[in-house]
Amino acid sequence: MTGSDATPSFRLAYVPGVMPDKWVRVWNERQPDVPLVLTQVPAEAAADRLLGGDADAGLVRTPVDRTVFSAIPLYTEQTVVVVPKEHLVTAVDEVEPEDLADDIVLHPLDDVLDWEALPGRPAFERPATTADAVELVAAGIGVLVVPLSLARLHHRKDLTHRPLRDAPESSVVLAWPEDAKTDQVEDFIGIVRGRTVNSTRGRPQPPAQEKSGRAEKGGGRKKPAGAKQQGANRRAGGSGATAKGGKRGRPRRRS
Repeated sequence: MTGSDATPSFRLAYVPGVMPDKWVRVWNERQPDVPLVLTQVPAEAAADRLLGGDADAGLVRTPVDRTVFSAIPLYTEQTVVVVPKEHLVTAVDEVEPEDLADDIVLHPLDDVLDWEALPGRPAFERPATTADAVELVAAGIGVLVVPLSLARLHHRKDLTHRPLRDAPESSVVLAWPEDAKTDQVEDFIGIVRGRTVNSTRGRPQPPAQEKSGRAEKGGGRKKPAGAKQQGANRRAGGSGATAKGGKRGRPRRRS
């Protein structure tokens, strides 16, 4: 659906850790008459919210079901391990999975990383949320592996983080239901892709007849055919050329 079916406001959902501020600021500058309504949704609920019509588009984490959603990749996050500040791994710049072999690695139920095998030792129970897992790390019960943005979102003064090598990564995309692309979604796509305010890509263009009419209207006046011929004569022979373009004959010698 497009154009007339668009909502009077643009409703954008986003998952925890995503920071849409820079895109929202550009939207407000370009679309002052169309309010942008932001709603934070749990990562695992984002797809249902979009399909249910609660938002026009969403900044969500992969994977995304491409049979029902269109999506534009935005960025991929670094994966880090969150540890107490006195933890041994804080002595290095990057952590290897085997460095966590003796640690309990917490695995919250809302984890956004696609693990084949979690490093370290598993906990007896999985924390309900990432926020709960962070509290357990602060209590010295284990460590937590998350995308960098979630480590920053749940930052505490007694915790720190280090990049974890050879770990799955989380990518963020702009997604919307495939059969529900509005003009406002197209405008937001332009913003996240860095299009300028004058870019018309993806929006209706003036009919070709209208364009050619404007070009004709703004064109210069044509020179008369006679004026063109005179100019050609001057270029061909300068002041010594005749009207017919031939050379002057030499004067006869008198006998």
